[in-house]
Amino acid sequence: MDTKIKAGVEAPQPPMTDVDPIEMPENAFRELAADETYRPVMHPARDYAEVTPYSVTMGLILAVIFSAAAAYLGLKIGQVFEAAIPIAIIAVGLSSALKKNNALGQNVIIQSIGACSGVIVAGAIFTLPALYILQASYPEITVNFFEIFLSSLFGGVLGILFFIPFRKYFVKDMHGKYPFPEATATAQVLISGQSAKSSGGQARTLLIASLVGGVYDYIVATFGWWTQVVTTTAYSWGQTVADKFKFVFSCNTGAAVLGMGYLVGLKYAFVIFAGSIFVWWVLVPIFGTYGSPEITALSPEQIFRDYPRLIGIGGIAMAGIIGIIKSSGIIAQAVGLASRELRSAAKTRSEQRWQLDISMKHITYFIAIALIAVLIFFWIGVIGTFWQALIAWIVVTVIAFLFTTVAANAIAIVGSNPVSGMTLMTLIIASGIFVAIGLNGTSGIVAAMVVGGVVCTALSMAGGFVTDLKIGYWLGSTPRKQESWKFLGTLVSAATVGAVILMLNNVYGFTGDGQLEAPQARAMAKVLEPMMMGGETPWTLYLVGALLALILNWLGVPPLAFCLGMFLPLHLNTPMLVGGLISWFVNHSSKDKELVKARNDRGTLVASGLIAGGALFGVLAAVTIMCGMPVPTNGDEFIPQILGLVAYAAIIAYLYLSARSARK
Repeated sequence: MDTKIKAGVEAPQPPMTDVDPIEMPENAFRELAADETYRPVMHPARDYAEVTPYSVTMGLILAVIFSAAAAYLGLKIGQVFEAAIPIAIIAVGLSSALKKNNALGQNVIIQSIGACSGVIVAGAIFTLPALYILQASYPEITVNFFEIFLSSLFGGVLGILFFIPFRKYFVKDMHGKYPFPEATATAQVLISGQSAKSSGGQARTLLIASLVGGVYDYIVATFGWWTQVVTTTAYSWGQTVADKFKFVFSCNTGAAVLGMGYLVGLKYAFVIFAGSIFVWWVLVPIFGTYGSPEITALSPEQIFRDYPRLIGIGGIAMAGIIGIIKSSGIIAQAVGLASRELRSAAKTRSEQRWQLDISMKHITYFIAIALIAVLIFFWIGVIGTFWQALIAWIVVTVIAFLFTTVAANAIAIVGSNPVSGMTLMTLIIASGIFVAIGLNGTSGIVAAMVVGGVVCTALSMAGGFVTDLKIGYWLGSTPRKQESWKFLGTLVSAATVGAVILMLNNVYGFTGDGQLEAPQARAMAKVLEPMMMGGETPWTLYLVGALLALILNWLGVPPLAFCLGMFLPLHLNTPMLVGGLISWFVNHSSKDKELVKARNDRGTLVASGLIAGGALFGVLAAVTIMCGMPVPTNGDEFIPQILGLVAYAAIIAYLYLSARSARK
């Protein structure tokens, strides 16, 4: 194992021992001294089994499963869980069960391929369902599998190719300067597989939590034994308050959303909830009390949808601009690094295995081929006029490249990727350009949404890919192998997401009773429709939101998190706060730091299980309903509301007590 380094003393380069450590090196998470280098877990001078039939097959299987699960959850509640940690745990558990020796390299490949699921899903569901939403008003709009599949595929490929030149900057040159919260957690899970004792317990904890969360969410989704949303409007006094004062309170009782709140933590969960409270308990009552008679006659939900929510959209878009400005220096430095790599290909080839990327020469060729394919897709498959397709192509290329570093930087710092805000800005820019060149109406809507889908997926992939490559850097994987096989994972995930979106539209739909929330896609539709159809665009509300984001940034409040809270329904933000509070109580449950860490680690596993199980069984519920099971409609009745509170209290107790049961 590497030699320990005393605080405040510059240590020499750690010796390259023959025995691989069973835990992360001491200098993995801190900045290196001037004469110090990092030695990864897998020895840089040795070859390891990484890409094997087992690792590729398992990675693809998990990519399919988690793509379906994440698509369902994202369309249901507007949040896409990161699949990296659950997939890593499954990979470690399987290698332990199958008694595979030296499986770390293979597990990294499994995680890297499987993690394509969440990022591809985010790109697709945040944008393309808007076409289904607008189709209700404009039946001439058509949506097909190939539009969804190819926009997701090309976006994912561009995200991979645009980020590879930035890899060394983010994962090597900035070693110890970025926290990489998600990558840290995932790497710790993977390294735990070096010890057979720890891996089995983790896998068992995740499996039990997945079953609990899955069965819990399956029952409510298919049988409706209790309500999915507890709300004050279900009671006569609550309805009176809503009618008179435009005041409501609601909370989603799902296990998956609760688990997500735990992983987000109290800090960001509180900011998101604060944004929601500002909208629902301040702006909605103000609009409902002092607005015009047409506004005061609306329900709180209608007021939220038509007015304050648009302020949140403006804030999200401005948050994306702020991100680009803050990342301008990173873009310049990383482009310079990539240029030097391109000019010194011979030097690159002499580097050690764990620093070998796909050559810049090949990356340049691949980018050219991918961009040509995107142009052909826009021209033949979407727009039909070459010069209009060319302009759309230029918009995609420029914006996707510029925002790549914003996405990666956000993931590296806080583990959250602001793709929705950046995509909203893309839509506004693209729509303005398209209208100027005569591409408007329903054809303009389709073109803009496909462009938005490509950009959104590219940015989502770039943000997720930096996590994979940082994990590989810490553990000693070969970057070139991670990069190469990421394309196959993207292909499979894009096909899966396309099929799942079509299925869920047939089962639930995006309009009418029982509709899928798809909040991000609804925001896209809200922004796009007036710009393309000649309606009145609410620029004043957008500008108010943009100004609010600037003020929040000046005050040191994360503008994206706050504005997302303004945009998402209250019942989705409340459980985020509940989960964050559970996390806080777990982290303050003892003065023993080792015990607290053990409890939080177990809580993270249980929360990940609730998310994964809830999402997976959610897909099963959709299949069940598709086979003839009627959709539950008793959510506002008294008894289901009471049972919902009881069931929610039980799942809260399970998460908290499971975390507290850990031992150091």
